Amino acid sequence: MSFVIARRAVVVAALSLVSAGLATAPAFAHGPSRQKVVEKIEINAPADKVWAIVSNFQDINWLPPVAKTEGTGGNEVGAKRKLTLKDGGVIEESVTKYDAAGKSISYKIDNVDVKVLPVNNYSSTITVKDAGGKTEVEWKGAFYRGFMNNDPPPELSDEAAIKAVTGVYTAGLAGLKAKAEGK
Repeated sequence: MSFVIARRAVVVAALSLVSAGLATAPAFAHGPSRQKVVEKIEINAPADKVWAIVSNFQDINWLPPVAKTEGTGGNEVGAKRKLTLKDGGVIEESVTKYDAAGKSISYKIDNVDVKVLPVNNYSSTITVKDAGGKTEVEWKGAFYRGFMNNDPPPELSDEAAIKAVTGVYTAGLAGLKAKAEGK
């Protein structure tokens, strides 16, 4: 008899959930979605020369907004750098993966004011590839917008984050091209 009572209790509980809409209700996501930006450039210089510039995590003087770079740890995973921007903003970053053979470096932002760069949880990879005597550089990143809740203000929206990161990448790749090509 106790089996029948226990079974009946389970059926009643399941029916209660269904009638309350809990068992079949769709899950609604709240907050931002992860955004991605990928930019590429062809550089008229050998891949080894371009990699020599990109691979030095402690020196990113080819990125136009950067006034000064300070860092520790070289290119090792966990190495840190602090970028001081020409407008006074500061971005702190660290290496998450370094692959000299594959000419690829990945890093993340550890600390940035969203007024400086309107992103959260930012990670990025720069890859250098030989393109028959020239070089293709790909800079890709993933991040969330600066405002992590619903209804962001315009300056912290997905669009603002994508625009800001795209601007950094295109300016940076143009600066890298100019430096590698000696212009």
